[in-house]
Amino acid sequence: MARYVFPYRDLVWELVKRELRVRYRRSFIGFAWTMLQPLMMMMVLQVAFSSMFRFDLVNYPVYVLSGLLFWNFFGQSIVVSMNSLRANSRLIQKLPVPKSVFPLSVVLSGLVNLLFALVPLLAILVVTGHPLKPALFFLPVSIAIAGLFTLGAGLLLAPLSALFYDIVELVAVGLQLLMFLTPIMFPMTIVPERFRWIVRYNPVRSILEVFRDPIYNSKVPPLSHLSVALGLALLLLVIGIVAFRRTSQKINLCL
Repeated sequence: MARYVFPYRDLVWELVKRELRVRYRRSFIGFAWTMLQPLMMMMVLQVAFSSMFRFDLVNYPVYVLSGLLFWNFFGQSIVVSMNSLRANSRLIQKLPVPKSVFPLSVVLSGLVNLLFALVPLLAILVVTGHPLKPALFFLPVSIAIAGLFTLGAGLLLAPLSALFYDIVELVAVGLQLLMFLTPIMFPMTIVPERFRWIVRYNPVRSILEVFRDPIYNSKVPPLSHLSVALGLALLLLVIGIVAFRRTSQKINLCL
């Protein structure tokens, strides 16, 4: 994929900038919303989950905020990737460019937003006295793995939205369900034992743990977790690329 997209790197960069401008064009506070939105959600969840359900979890704000930042990047990138082909249909018809540059630009713009969103997370770490350990330097690797996994999902699902109009709504509902099957707002220990396998074998959970470990657990993810997460990310990326290429001609007919 890289060799096909690299000659169009300038176009990808312009598309990334456009995605960021469009996302915040009508927002009064612009990029600051990327930082404020997860903070407000964290405060709501602090009351709803930590106080009402009263599970034993040290520094819940850091736990839930790290999970929300990952999920916001993952969920939003997938939905926008699915809309990217139809949104750029005129450009696709006029320019002989690889269609994959559009989902790619969406995921890259999502990574930019994620980097901005890490600012309030760092502030929460400091304010709550959470240990700042060298494991945080591993976070770029975790973000890269999350990016590869998300790009693979975006490439896999984007052609479907061009072929079937209502698939975006179905995937959005599926993402809501998947969110509650992923330990973002709650620890895995509160899941009843007979249902815990559902969460354990959720592939998104593996990516989340690799992202959360350097932040919340102040450690580099164990090699066993890291290898599983990287393997899942690369596998999904390969599947996404193959599926995208095979449906490329059908996309032209549907746009």
